[in-house]
Amino acid sequence: MRPSGRTPDTMRPVSFERGFSKFAEGSCLLKIGETHMLVTATVEDRVPPFMKGKGSGWLTAEYSMLPRSGRQRNQRDLMKPNGRSMEIQRLIGRALRTAIDLEKLGERTITLDCDAIQADGGTRCAAITAGYVAAYDAVRWMLSKRMLKENVMREPIAAISVGVYRNIEVLDLDYDEDSNAGTDMNIVMTASQKFVEIQGTAEATPFGVDVLGKLLKLGQKGILELVEGQKEVLEI
Repeated sequence: MRPSGRTPDTMRPVSFERGFSKFAEGSCLLKIGETHMLVTATVEDRVPPFMKGKGSGWLTAEYSMLPRSGRQRNQRDLMKPNGRSMEIQRLIGRALRTAIDLEKLGERTITLDCDAIQADGGTRCAAITAGYVAAYDAVRWMLSKRMLKENVMREPIAAISVGVYRNIEVLDLDYDEDSNAGTDMNIVMTASQKFVEIQGTAEATPFGVDVLGKLLKLGQKGILELVEGQKEVLEI
């Protein structure tokens, strides 16, 4: 039995709130159980030096956890992100760049600031899922300002965690499960069920192809549920 009492293929309750941040060009507060992730999108008329003159845009992300978002206080990343934060924000950027036509964006940058207000497992997945909604609204804002001629967003992208807990494949791990999982995996997938990224690690016992297949099917189920939530809140 899972600590939460959920069945193996049941996700935690999910809710999206668009426009949570008044001044950002796009924003989304995503709650997945006790994990609360706020993502804001900022549009700037510039690109990084390595993109200048290419006529293409860029999307990047920054990720952090508030000091008491978890069970213990963590230090603020005042000077530069720690190794974990850097790895996560690179994942977020990689994933969401596949969701936007950067060439049609022009020489502009969308920056996604992903802040875990409360962390109970799956924060990187929540950041990607909420990031799509925030980026979509930032593009809508650009369209309203006539900065773009057409919607440059591609199909929805979402992410979810899966794993092996007490020898059972489970969907959407919370902290208690994640910290005791035999296998932990993060899956990023499009609405058309194409993989963007798979991160999987056996913590103790290696897993076989059969287990991998079960985990991917669970991830597919969860991501399709999240995509439906994205479409509903974005009204697309």
